[in-house]
Amino acid sequence: MYKLKYLITLIGVGFISSYNAQEVKSISKAEVLSAVSEANQQIKISVEAFNEAKADYRQTNAVFLPNISVSHTAIATTNPLMAFGSKLNQEIVTQADFNPDALNDPSQIQNYATVFEFQQPLINMDGFYQRKAAKYKMEAMALQTDRVKDYVNFEVENAYMQLQLAYKAVAVLEKALEAAEANLQLAKNSYEQGYLQQSDVLLVEVRVTDVKNKLQSARSNVKNASNYLSFLMNDASDVVFRPQDSLQLEATILESDNGLSQERADIKAMQMAANARETMYKSDKMTFLPTLNAFGSYQLYDDSLFQFGADGYLIGAELKWNILQGTKRFGKAKKSKASLEKSKLEYEQYVSKSQLELNKTKRLLEDMESQLQLSKLAVEQSKEALRIRTNRFKQGLEKTTDLLMAETQFAQKELEYYQTIFEYNRTKAYLKFLTIN
Repeated sequence: MYKLKYLITLIGVGFISSYNAQEVKSISKAEVLSAVSEANQQIKISVEAFNEAKADYRQTNAVFLPNISVSHTAIATTNPLMAFGSKLNQEIVTQADFNPDALNDPSQIQNYATVFEFQQPLINMDGFYQRKAAKYKMEAMALQTDRVKDYVNFEVENAYMQLQLAYKAVAVLEKALEAAEANLQLAKNSYEQGYLQQSDVLLVEVRVTDVKNKLQSARSNVKNASNYLSFLMNDASDVVFRPQDSLQLEATILESDNGLSQERADIKAMQMAANARETMYKSDKMTFLPTLNAFGSYQLYDDSLFQFGADGYLIGAELKWNILQGTKRFGKAKKSKASLEKSKLEYEQYVSKSQLELNKTKRLLEDMESQLQLSKLAVEQSKEALRIRTNRFKQGLEKTTDLLMAETQFAQKELEYYQTIFEYNRTKAYLKFLTIN
């Protein structure tokens, strides 16, 4: 028994030493929120997703803007058609070039061509709708980014309260350990005076060991909560945070008639996504219409590299109507329509589920308010019971088991009370998250 007590003492001292040796940094919730807004990885990922959608939208500028290219081509050929055409482009054809022998078996000729080309879309109805759909998608991603920020802020609230709760648990268990050790000393004194048996002393020692183990777990929870805050802030330093304010009831009054807002960022994002699907469906239907595009080029030719002995231009317009592409366009249009109907159903389901979650959270908050009162009353009753039994134990009028039971119950009720405060505050923060616009 002595060896076991010695080993437990060593473990406890070693853990406390490592806990105290680690850097402890005081931090406020405002500081966490500020750091998270600047460095949180989830927010950064969401911003980059928005940038992707924005880039996709900018690509649709091609519906209005021309496509311009420049090329320089060098060839050497004895192909009759290419050789004669190259001479025509270079404007060096002579009467001798019409000799049948020269036409049929020309000498090698070099041709260097610099060409400026442009293509200008004029009427492309499917492209117009694709651009509109890309804009809806970009707006949806912007709203989704806002919702991610709201969620991360809620996570900060939750994580900070977890840290506060962890410190409350440490404080309660440290106080319980102090009381248990005091009772152990009383038990030892009573044993030496012959008032208690050895088994009673052992029961108190077991209680002390149990409290030490719980205290160790509570200190581990402090580290866990600190690590999660570091993760949210994208902070690689391994520090233990200490909240600047302790856990207490959230006094903010929320309006009880707060309903589900259609202006909530994620709901609006779902609506924008449905609008994008609808626009893409219209775009696929527009592929059955003809397209009108202008084109042109300006050419410079010579038989020497980067020389411009002759030039010419070409301009025109093309009205194109793809009458039938097998069943490809029909199938694509049907797929777009199915995607549109799917997105509408997903939107309705999401709104319905969000309303269900809101109603559930409101009822939970009401339950937590009642539980708070009961939990507070239980703490007061168990505290008074412990005071009475402690006094009676000092006078030798109380059993050791009854004292330990009262002591355990008081610590348990106190921990439950702080846990209830945490759950109440968390539920209120979640309700705010669900009703925020």
